[in-house]
Amino acid sequence: MHLKIGVLCVQGAVREHVISLNRCGVEVVSVKREEQFEDLDGLIIPGGESTTIGKLLERFGLGACIIRMISEGKPVYGTCAGMILLAKRVEGRDQHLLEQMDITVARNAFGRQRESFEIPLSIPCLGEEPYCAVFIRAPLITETGENVEPLAYCNGELVAARQGNLLVSAFHPELTDDIRMHRYFVGMVENFKNKYSGC
Repeated sequence: MHLKIGVLCVQGAVREHVISLNRCGVEVVSVKREEQFEDLDGLIIPGGESTTIGKLLERFGLGACIIRMISEGKPVYGTCAGMILLAKRVEGRDQHLLEQMDITVARNAFGRQRESFEIPLSIPCLGEEPYCAVFIRAPLITETGENVEPLAYCNGELVAARQGNLLVSAFHPELTDDIRMHRYFVGMVENFKNKYSGC
């Protein structure tokens, strides 16, 4: 099955996501313009600076395109800053959000840049082997709605979750050679396309 997945290309770790998705065997598009959303099957919103990305989404009308994708059932994966943007609520901060996932997020919950770290996590949906997660100025999820499925915890704090066609992680899956998070997301996209095509 041919899948076409976009990586939002306004700021952040775009190239690394593209490489990881290429390794999953899908067509990848770096998305900068509204017309590029039309034939996407899924989208990744990468890490970066969430306030800056939010302002650019609003300025160029790309936020509405993402919300439309989500309303159509197409999977969207937000990593780090992308998780913040997809959240309905952010603690102690007034910023532009897409407000699509029923979670509350705390920014920079694990400290600043110099306090970045890697840690093996148990992520059952990826299999038994621990997943080495990279945290850089990472947020965390402090509250979830009833339809949100927790996927991974770090030191007791929720750092990855899913709600229907939405996937989020506080860590950066593109900064490791382990592409299981990307494969999991590609599986979500494939399932959506199978359902949409009536297969």
